[in-house]
Amino acid sequence: MKQYLTLLYIFAKIGLFTIGGGYAMVPLIEREFVDNKKWISREDFIDLLAVAQTVPGILAINMAIFVGYRLKGLRGAIATAFGTAFPSFAIILLIALFFTNFQDNPTVIKVFKGIRPAVVALIAAPCFQMARSAKLTWRNAIIPVIAALLIWLMAVSPIYVIIAGGAGGYLYGYVRRKTKGGSQC
Repeated sequence: MKQYLTLLYIFAKIGLFTIGGGYAMVPLIEREFVDNKKWISREDFIDLLAVAQTVPGILAINMAIFVGYRLKGLRGAIATAFGTAFPSFAIILLIALFFTNFQDNPTVIKVFKGIRPAVVALIAAPCFQMARSAKLTWRNAIIPVIAALLIWLMAVSPIYVIIAGGAGGYLYGYVRRKTKGGSQC
């Protein structure tokens, strides 16, 4: 029981002090479970993150569920999901109750404007960490750059980019096997 409460507490703490959503939570989850506790390897964390991004739903909840399930099964997943969701729910409820009283307050407006750059940094940090973990080189770094540009500048659906990436990876592996005389990639 203590293990489930520990998971609930860790994710509640992360959920309570993270502004910016799921991507802002990723480096905090990674620091806690990979670097500090060493309960999950960095490679497993990257795999969990990749799966959490591909399934429907909120990234923070998906990530919490996958980490909790990986560590303690179904009960761990429930504890981490509740720990992640409850602080946000409570904060949103409080904001909804009192927002009209503070929405035009200059101090509140300045605080939220000040938080924005920090949120951008929290979202950008995992990108660099994932690039390192994925062993990107200058040669293969062009793939995520092109994917990002297609999504951002040309408004190509991420689904098409993922499908094209998968097909490209398959073709690359196929051609590589054929040119190396049947050896595995």
